[in-house]
Amino acid sequence: MLQACLNGGRTRDFHAAVPLTAAELAHDAAQSVAAGARELHVHPRGADGAESLEPDDVAEAILAIRSSVPGIPIGLSTHWRIPPGGKARQRPIEQWSVLPDYVSINLVEVDAAEMISLVMGKGIGVEAGIWSVSDAERFVALPDAPRCLRVLIEINEQDAEEGLSVATGIISVLQQADFSLPILLHGDEASVWPMFREAMARGYDSRIGLEDGRLLPSGKRAADNADIVRAAVLLARAY
Repeated sequence: MLQACLNGGRTRDFHAAVPLTAAELAHDAAQSVAAGARELHVHPRGADGAESLEPDDVAEAILAIRSSVPGIPIGLSTHWRIPPGGKARQRPIEQWSVLPDYVSINLVEVDAAEMISLVMGKGIGVEAGIWSVSDAERFVALPDAPRCLRVLIEINEQDAEEGLSVATGIISVLQQADFSLPILLHGDEASVWPMFREAMARGYDSRIGLEDGRLLPSGKRAADNADIVRAAVLLARAY
């Protein structure tokens, strides 16, 4: 499965084609799905362009995307820094009425277990974001871990060999715990394409898009999200 991560916390300073508004997200969603993406990961924005978990902003983004690409699963980020930040971000999430299909929750965050319980209680799937071996060890000890949608191995290391080492350590912890959840492996910036290739070689899911990086495998700057997705589909065929 190929997931398109359309915007993250990026601004137009990073790339002129970063989608911010609900309409822009819906447009990029349609283009990315046409290019081969099968799921979407987005960061809704408020009127000021900043990331938002407020119910109205979330609803606007989800409804626009669903109108554009009916039936395509939509995931949101819940990361610690999104306003109002910290544990306070649980309050707007509790008020969501238009729900995403899943959210990503980072195990490095102190309230990860609370967040998992909160969103599962609303019927939302969970991508368990794991950045390190210690994150993986924390995750496999959680009672709710087997109920998660998938494990999201997120490699932030910029050196490819270092990133592969971290990924291998995480995978080892999951295997020792006899976890059978699907795994999505992806990188960031310099590690985007090395991790994508590793995911394809292992038969894992992966993700690609302007949240993670703006370059094509050739090193050329991509035109937009759909351009990156097309490159990933072509590369995946080799596997």
